[in-house]
Amino acid sequence: MSKKPGSLLGGVLLITGSCVGAGMLGLPIITGLAGFGPSLVMFVLVWLFMTATALLLVEANGWFTRKVNFMSIVEHSLGRGGKILCLVTCLFLFYALLVAYISGSGSLFSSLLQNWLGWTSPSWVGSLLFVSLFGLVVYMGTRQVDLWNRVLMAFKIAFFLGLVLIGIRFVDTNLLSYSRPAVAIFSLPILVISFGFHNMIPTLTSYMQGDLKRVRMAILGGSLFAFFIYVIWEVLVLGAVPIEGLIRTFQLDQEGSQALVSVLHSPWIALFAQGLAFFAILTSFLAQALSLVHFLADGVKVKSTSDKKESPLLCSVVLIPPLILSLACPLLFFKALNFAGGFCAVLLFGILPALIVWIGRYRKSANASYVVPGGKLLLLLVFGVACFIFIFQLLSTMGIIGLTKDSFGG
Repeated sequence: MSKKPGSLLGGVLLITGSCVGAGMLGLPIITGLAGFGPSLVMFVLVWLFMTATALLLVEANGWFTRKVNFMSIVEHSLGRGGKILCLVTCLFLFYALLVAYISGSGSLFSSLLQNWLGWTSPSWVGSLLFVSLFGLVVYMGTRQVDLWNRVLMAFKIAFFLGLVLIGIRFVDTNLLSYSRPAVAIFSLPILVISFGFHNMIPTLTSYMQGDLKRVRMAILGGSLFAFFIYVIWEVLVLGAVPIEGLIRTFQLDQEGSQALVSVLHSPWIALFAQGLAFFAILTSFLAQALSLVHFLADGVKVKSTSDKKESPLLCSVVLIPPLILSLACPLLFFKALNFAGGFCAVLLFGILPALIVWIGRYRKSANASYVVPGGKLLLLLVFGVACFIFIFQLLSTMGIIGLTKDSFGG
């Protein structure tokens, strides 16, 4: 207890770093199909929803006097059945994100090899090289991933700032006036995953030495910081790429940086856009892959080897299945992100927090120094919105609803 609580700035950056990753690359494509105005409305609504569910988990964290993880919180309110559901959903979330990152890395890595080294290769070669090279970093253990991540984060920030400074002069405000609100709803899943930092809340609470007020401030500050980064990225892409380019990029399963490169034909834009995309995917890939290795290691009680490397078997279990799926079905970037957001993240970070707090408050009379205002009405609203997103994604996955040419008036 004599340890000094973690810095508020550190907590803000922890939340922002958890949000801003490879998912950001797909945001302007999916949201941009509706136009900038409707997209901004969806950004605000999803930010409010995800912030509310995050604060519910902060309240649940306050029920404990010891350090806990997300699974412990779920088990406390929902029992063993809830813990098993959480476990299975976490696995689906991890694997869906890895499929998205590996799928997105294929064409991007191949483009980088061609533009930077003059090597021409198909997308599957790019995915295979990506996983082979950086899967080795995951195998080398937490220390190596941490060191690599610091350098890669610096590059990601530098490329983002460079892209903004160079790309802002290409923004045409007339393009930002395009609006088709009817398709804005299809951006819900990817927005949910883009604001999905909730698994970090127990870690953040421990970092802040149980100071829930500072935890709340870090969540609000970090999520707002991510919000503004997303809006800047949205303006840059939607202000430079006409709707026809966004539709074509979506149909090709490409992300925002590739849309900029294909439209602007600027070597500097290509350099910074592809660099940003590469480092965003790579940092997300390393973090999620290592997290899944540790998640499985904890579940099956496998320890790291004496030289701090990870288990080769667990690394193979983590990396080979999503690699095979990505190679077999290369156009999975948006589908995997939608699955991760519409099913896994909305269950873990939307439905479960509402159920956890309802049972903890009104059945188990759990007490915490912080209680989210709004009472039962807020919990019912959160639960209803989460169920709506889940059902919407289910109907979309079944092909009952979806984006077609008619969605854009063509």
